[in-house]
Amino acid sequence: MDEKIFKLVLPTPFDVGDVNVYLVKGDSLTLIDAGVKTEEAWEAFKKQFKETGFEPRDIEQVVLTHHHPDHAGLLEWLPEDIPVYGHPYVRPWIEKDKEFIRSYDQFYSRLFTEFGMEGDFEKMLAALKAPLRYLAKRALTYEIEEGDVIPGFENWTVFETPGHAQSHLAFYREEDGTLIAGDHILASISSNPLLEPSLDPLKERPKPQLQYNRSLRKMLDLEIREVFTGHGPEVKKAHELIERRLSRQHDRAMQVLELLKEKPFTTFELTKILFPAVYEKQLGLTLSETTAQLDYLLSNEAITKRVNDDGTAYFSA
Repeated sequence: MDEKIFKLVLPTPFDVGDVNVYLVKGDSLTLIDAGVKTEEAWEAFKKQFKETGFEPRDIEQVVLTHHHPDHAGLLEWLPEDIPVYGHPYVRPWIEKDKEFIRSYDQFYSRLFTEFGMEGDFEKMLAALKAPLRYLAKRALTYEIEEGDVIPGFENWTVFETPGHAQSHLAFYREEDGTLIAGDHILASISSNPLLEPSLDPLKERPKPQLQYNRSLRKMLDLEIREVFTGHGPEVKKAHELIERRLSRQHDRAMQVLELLKEKPFTTFELTKILFPAVYEKQLGLTLSETTAQLDYLLSNEAITKRVNDDGTAYFSA
């Protein structure tokens, strides 16, 4: 096989730390993900790119694992004629679709009411959307979904892996069991199943933890030798790691179940108990994590949900 994979490690302003992007030299020179839109990341990108023997202008196409700012930010600073491939859900984010952003605000405003949040909703929304300043404004050239073939990248099978993001894709090369997984599989941290609205505003809210578990189990059907991850080192024993992730998530849900046996709680009350030190600073992440366990317990019929007249939901075991 004459395809070569180069790993570029770029700094981010986020708690997750550095992000990995990959240059795949096959029939085309393909960049997988693009890092975050900061001067520091751009300088690191150019420096490491040069070490591969290529220049950014040599890139023939960009393929995105998902739309989050640490993976799609530097698109804005790449030459405009480079085509960009991504899941249809990527489009409204990188094209800064005003209607979609408005529906995102409405989605979270409704959730804040349901969660029993206390405080200034406008301020909370602004905090949730603050990372978007690091996201590119750029057109999505081609939409790709599971099973699609990307020209110049034909050795790789496209898998839809929603959970961490509604737009998440992973790319698998069957001949040697290589998986480029984005944030779907990470070596040292579990991927946060983030709350995001559906592309169709009339559809009910996606349940990212349930999606994520299904997406992880889908990977168990593949013979994976090595995983190139979105953050941190490569993963060699992917199936073992996946089983561990699924088991730990179940254990976390059981801790929430024990709390709910004592008395009913709102999502926000549980978030404050589960993440007392970080819930204010990382509101979106911690609310998503709490909702993840509640969705899981509801799907197993281990708990019930009651919505008050004011729209606040209470959960009890």
